[in-house]
Amino acid sequence: MTDRRPLLRAIFDAAVAAAHPDVVLGRHLPPVPKGRVIALAAGKGAAAMAVAAERHYLDALELEPSRLTGIATTRHGHGLPTRRIRVVEAGHPVPDEAGLKGADDTLRLAAEATADDLLLVLITGGGSANWTAPVDGVSFAQKQQVNRALLRSGAPIGEINTVRKHLSRIKGGRLARAGQRAEIVTLAISDVPRDDASAIASGPTVPDPTTLADARGIVARYNLAVDDAVRRALDNPGNESCKEGDAAFSRARFELIAKPRASLHAAVKIAKDAGYEIVDLGADLEGEARDVAAEHARIVLKARSEGKRIAVLSGGELTVTVRGQGHGGPNQEYALALAGLLKDMPEVSALAADTDGADGGAGSASDPAGAIIDQTTFAKMKSLGLDPRAYLDNNDATAFFAATGDLLLTGPTLTNVNDVRVILVD
Repeated sequence: MTDRRPLLRAIFDAAVAAAHPDVVLGRHLPPVPKGRVIALAAGKGAAAMAVAAERHYLDALELEPSRLTGIATTRHGHGLPTRRIRVVEAGHPVPDEAGLKGADDTLRLAAEATADDLLLVLITGGGSANWTAPVDGVSFAQKQQVNRALLRSGAPIGEINTVRKHLSRIKGGRLARAGQRAEIVTLAISDVPRDDASAIASGPTVPDPTTLADARGIVARYNLAVDDAVRRALDNPGNESCKEGDAAFSRARFELIAKPRASLHAAVKIAKDAGYEIVDLGADLEGEARDVAAEHARIVLKARSEGKRIAVLSGGELTVTVRGQGHGGPNQEYALALAGLLKDMPEVSALAADTDGADGGAGSASDPAGAIIDQTTFAKMKSLGLDPRAYLDNNDATAFFAATGDLLLTGPTLTNVNDVRVILVD
């Protein structure tokens, strides 16, 4: 059998490259204002966006360095050297003290902005965890506990962010409220289904359509164990997020500069050029990882029965309801479920990975991006006596793929446009 791993990796790399800040940011940056450019960045690509902004303003436009300042808060291990914009590495997916300090400093810089300044807000996925600023009455430890409960609940990212927004002093339009004297331009790389501006990094500079009642409903629906202080905060009308028509948005503009759909299109092109018939399932898939894997396995079985050579591609962000004690993210769990369903098909190979380079994990830059399966995986499963179902029951995909040698380790990619899943049927 032909080794399809180089092709799978080329498909994934094409999706990532299409959304890198070096490629997408420069042409969207606004002109120099009368006053300062104050760059406030958050997310896994924050440092890369800061570097690209510095290159544009300091090198291409020759802006006086003293007129450029800012802070970029990113995930640990995702920092880069900068000249004027300070980089803070912080916790993700669970916030830490560095993110708390970074968010406070961000709010302070926004509040200092004058009418002549440009508040340049640069956000990518991960900004919700990086910018943590609990509302009054909720401690940092209580906010961390809520995040952990949400991440284990199986709730989709939109619902997770609905709760986050109503427990924050920076999310849900509140950053715009802090800096409303300045012109505010937000440039975002989308990592959310349907590119909802209010969901990317929990919408710090845009109106929020969700409500405190929505947040309370999510806590109840998933039976989340939260402290009484959190319940009181979600009952407090003063913690309602900023809505359409708020004065905070009178000088604010929001623009998407990279979308999951464009990255999936880049991935599709590589597969199509390799001669595969394309089954494009879209860039906005959601659902439980193992259930989506079962649906995709049915597509594979049908194509195989019809003798077709296809590439099944999809984006979006799947979820995992954690019931076991193991480790792994939704992409690894998806791949593990596929491995169990397709183990007798050596002509099938697949890759599932997060475009940011980290799928689940403990917040380390060395966390796996996802996993690859093919005939060598199936052979290892047999020779080592590995039962995919047992690992799936324990949510322990990382251990399974560590044993087979199939973890995809990319390191930080410095962007984030959600996940890419590819199944090749030869």
